[in-house]
Amino acid sequence: MSAHPFTGSTSPLAILVVENHPDTLKYLRLYLEQLGHEVRCATTIKEALEKLTTAPSDVLISDIGLPDGDGWELIERAQSMAPVYAVAMSGFGMGSDQSRSKAAGYRHHLLKPFTPDQLDQYLQEAQRERGANGEAAVA
Repeated sequence: MSAHPFTGSTSPLAILVVENHPDTLKYLRLYLEQLGHEVRCATTIKEALEKLTTAPSDVLISDIGLPDGDGWELIERAQSMAPVYAVAMSGFGMGSDQSRSKAAGYRHHLLKPFTPDQLDQYLQEAQRERGANGEAAVA
């Protein structure tokens, strides 16, 4: 049995990562794929919304600072398209930023840099909720 919660999982999550920093996007995608998840990536709000309309996601992980707006705008627009478990990422972690993320619809606000353990905890929560609801975005 693997020590990691997702390795070999029979029910991977469909995750959309929205991040405009190339290295952060690359390594986050690689990490999530290594865990066995289906990962799609976007670098702008426009691209993220297009991807959400073409295929549902179980989890949205989005940076707050994006070139064509902010992650708060993205989550507000994405909520009308499909229910998603959303996690904000940002270098800004003041209480007001975290409160704004929650008010916009994000479940959690990860302060960059964050540890894999923090992200894993949220992904486990998303997987439990998806299982409890009997829903899956991954075919």
